[in-house]
Amino acid sequence: QVQLVESGGGLVQPGGSLRLSCAASGSIFSIYAMGWYRQAPGKQRELVAHTTSGGSTYYADSVKGRFTISRDNAENTVYLQMNSLKPEDTAVYYCNADIFTAWTIRNNYWGQGTQVTVSS
Repeated sequence: QVQLVESGGGLVQPGGSLRLSCAASGSIFSIYAMGWYRQAPGKQRELVAHTTSGGSTYYADSVKGRFTISRDNAENTVYLQMNSLKPEDTAVYYCNADIFTAWTIRNNYWGQGTQVTVSS
C-alpha cells in the first residue's frame, strides 16, 4: 500500500507564493518519477511539473520561470515552489508518482489534492 499526502495549499494574493509538499509512504522499493497536476473548475487535469529519479524536469509553459519542482529522495518527498502566482493558477493541485513496490512492479499513484486559490 502506497500513500501520497499533500500539504501547503491555501489562499494567496496575486503575486504571492506558496510551497506544496507531497510525501510518499508505504511499501516503496523506489520512486521513478514524481510530479504535480492541477485541475481548475470546468477544465481538464493538466500536468504542471514533473521530475524523474535521473534529475530531468518538465514544466508546463504556463508556469515556466515561476514554479520550481524539487525532490528529497531520502524523504520520498516532492515540492512545488510557486512564485508570482496568478488568478489563473487557481485549481486543485494533485501529486502524482510512479513508484516501484518491488523490483519489477511499478504503479502510478495520486494524492488526494490540495486547493490553491489565488485571489485578492
